[in-house]
Amino acid sequence: MVQLQESLIGLGIVVVAGVIAYNKWQEWRAKKSVEQAFSTSQDDVLMAEGQSSAHRHEPVLSPLEGPDVVGHAPAINGIGADHLDPLSEPARDQVPPSAHANETPHAGGSRAATSSTSTSTSTSAPAARRSPLDPAIDCIIPVLLEAPLRGERVMQAFQHLHLVGSKPVKVAGLSGEHHWEAVAVGGVYTQLQVGVQLATRSGALTELEFSELASRLDQMADDLGASPDLPDMGEVVAKARSLHQLLQEFDAQLSINVRSNAAPWPMATLKPALQRQGMELRPDGKLVMPDGEGGLLFSVNVNANPSDDSSAKITLLLPVALVPPDRGGFKAMTAFAKSLANRLSGTVVDDEGQPLPDASLTAIAEQVADFYRAMAQAGIPAGSPLAQRLFA
Repeated sequence: MVQLQESLIGLGIVVVAGVIAYNKWQEWRAKKSVEQAFSTSQDDVLMAEGQSSAHRHEPVLSPLEGPDVVGHAPAINGIGADHLDPLSEPARDQVPPSAHANETPHAGGSRAATSSTSTSTSTSAPAARRSPLDPAIDCIIPVLLEAPLRGERVMQAFQHLHLVGSKPVKVAGLSGEHHWEAVAVGGVYTQLQVGVQLATRSGALTELEFSELASRLDQMADDLGASPDLPDMGEVVAKARSLHQLLQEFDAQLSINVRSNAAPWPMATLKPALQRQGMELRPDGKLVMPDGEGGLLFSVNVNANPSDDSSAKITLLLPVALVPPDRGGFKAMTAFAKSLANRLSGTVVDDEGQPLPDASLTAIAEQVADFYRAMAQAGIPAGSPLAQRLFA
């Protein structure tokens, strides 16, 4: 009996040791596969396109399946983008009359200085600074001044008024060159405009927030020798709600995934490998593919918690509203996903885990194009300064 027990104990030890050895071998093989998958040269055509300029020629690849168009605008991954009529321009009397003759509308509603007396192209002049305000997404409040004010004085007065609720507040001044610009040190301004953003992702400007801004402007008025000309609160709040509805409908994010066909990928190897392939680790911890001009094409989520030592899925995300169409963000993201799948023995899948063949990927390309057209028709082109502010 004793001999039988010893034999069984010995057999159990052998089985346990075998299981541990097998698990270690599986981990070693997964780590080795990641290292080998990313051991190729940095001259990968896929990575090169992710970091080239906006004028590069993107490879024609098939993008991701999405639902049918909803209403007048596309619905991508379940996020509708029904067309809304462009927000009406604010009344011209919101801008001091002396400034009207010197303002020229630019794309996206921003304004730059023009000279009403000089048409010569030979005279060199400093480039006008972009005004921080835009009537498409800001409630602009004209502020008349009793006397010109230096930029330092204005900035000091507004140093604690950068937000009303969650809505950014900006100040523009009419400079000696007769154009509107962001108030800056060294400038001298004869008139001001205070702009509060009408909507953010957290919501539309409310009556309470508008009242708070009006109250704080009144408190500053005597100190600055200023007279703010407040618009009708009801009209402002109604416009804010329309803008927030537009924001919600176009706040789309496309995602495709790469799922491991074998063992999960070790995190210690995966993240550094992705960075070697062109991904940039931002201070907030996000891995993004830069577009070479300070923006991003797409981001990567390794779907792991800080305590996890491996991941079986990688998710690629495209913030559609923030990436201009000519950057080819979706093509680059699709190409990157296919490259990862080939290198890591994975499969490109949707959010439900279903494989995405080329036919399905091609279908979404038209949806993305429709989405971009709808945004342009709404007056907020994807990737424009307006979109960058609104969808930030």
